[in-house]
Amino acid sequence: MVEKNILVWFRNDLRIEDNEILLEACEKATNIIPVYVFDPRYYETTTYNTLKTGIFRAKFILESVANLKKSLQNLGGDLLILQGKPEEIIPEIAKKYNADAVYHHREVASEETEVSTLVEDALWKLKINLKHFIGHTFYHKEDLPFPIKDIPDVFTAFRKKVERESTVRPCFKAPTQIIIPSNLEPSALPSLINLGFTACADEVTTANFNGGESEGLKRLKYYLWDTDLLKKYKLTRNGLLGMDYSSKLSPWLAAGCLSPRSIYWEIKKYERERGANDSTYWLIFELLWRDYFRFMFKKHGTKYFLETGFKNKTQDLAENQMQHFEAWKNGQTGIPFIDANMIELNTTGFMSNRGRQNVASFLIKDLKVNWVLGAAYFEEKLIDYSPSSNWGNWAYIAGVGNDPREDRYFNIIKQATDYDPKAEFVKHWLPQLKNIPHNKIQALFNLSTTELAIYGVELGKNYPNALVVLPG
Repeated sequence: MVEKNILVWFRNDLRIEDNEILLEACEKATNIIPVYVFDPRYYETTTYNTLKTGIFRAKFILESVANLKKSLQNLGGDLLILQGKPEEIIPEIAKKYNADAVYHHREVASEETEVSTLVEDALWKLKINLKHFIGHTFYHKEDLPFPIKDIPDVFTAFRKKVERESTVRPCFKAPTQIIIPSNLEPSALPSLINLGFTACADEVTTANFNGGESEGLKRLKYYLWDTDLLKKYKLTRNGLLGMDYSSKLSPWLAAGCLSPRSIYWEIKKYERERGANDSTYWLIFELLWRDYFRFMFKKHGTKYFLETGFKNKTQDLAENQMQHFEAWKNGQTGIPFIDANMIELNTTGFMSNRGRQNVASFLIKDLKVNWVLGAAYFEEKLIDYSPSSNWGNWAYIAGVGNDPREDRYFNIIKQATDYDPKAEFVKHWLPQLKNIPHNKIQALFNLSTTELAIYGVELGKNYPNALVVLPG
């Protein structure tokens, strides 16, 4: 039986390139009904007193949805944009436009899969099928050399077997024409204020990250082809300042403006035309980490959100952890390297990979704050947040997840002097230090990180006074 009308439910797949649900719907249906729903639950306050979605990511999502709508319109279609609970809205729209089926990409984190289940149950009552697709990893689940339940809990074992035995499927082509019902109702993009924020979009700066597939493709072209920056990625990836030390593709990956598979094949094309080296491999290696955490979420489920993780391991917590947590959040620990990273996050919605590892380790191991508080804060602030990567990495550093090493610890003293030896990054984000010689900033490290953290919580931002009383 030929399906006449298919509703395409967009979530974290805001693109037309390499989008299986869109292409298959266009090939099978007479009409498609493209829908995006702003679910109010993703803009609420969590039990950790953080927002599920902060203003930086909200703006990026709005831009991405707007770009998707424009792309669909350019192909003769449109995007129906609505606000409300998907389990109420999707069945209502499916019924209104006589949809024979609803297509969507399967998610792996518990809250997202619960929404899918609620939508599926509501559609089932209408005798409409919700068809699930897999489109968020570059290795397809069915092509892995082991079932999900048998995936190794150590990344290296997973990587070696997958690289040896699995292949990456080709990308899906973009549709050339979108046909929608003639009576598809017009819809407008909500504003940040409609989503519950007090600021307007033009008041929010997101460190050169503009949402949308068009912007993501532009960034990919820039990093690979226009600048050849990919060629030295492994050498520069631990940088801290600027846009060019790493690919910066993660925001577009998180929103699904780019598929990991399309990035993989673009790298392979680059290797054929301009040569392969450790750097070209290393970007694929990082994409594989992203795949891995998604598969591990499929394996371990909600255990990643528990304080004890899937290792059932407890964390040593400080009595005054909330005081330390507030200082850490606000960039007021008294340790310039930590505080500069947190201020960058609070100001732009982004932080380098090196910074993320350090601030997480410091919060957990030095300040002895519950790691889930840090993960929840990142969930609010990060423009490139995705559940599996965020919570998987935090659990890893906390020692309750996939890290095979016991009690991994980042020495903040060594990290700061290795990666910011002239304090250029620190001075950029802590302008009160701009006239202080970098060796005097490093004099802060004459105290142990734990001593200095406690000192810094009391001291607040008064760094120049701190430098006066410390040796060096």
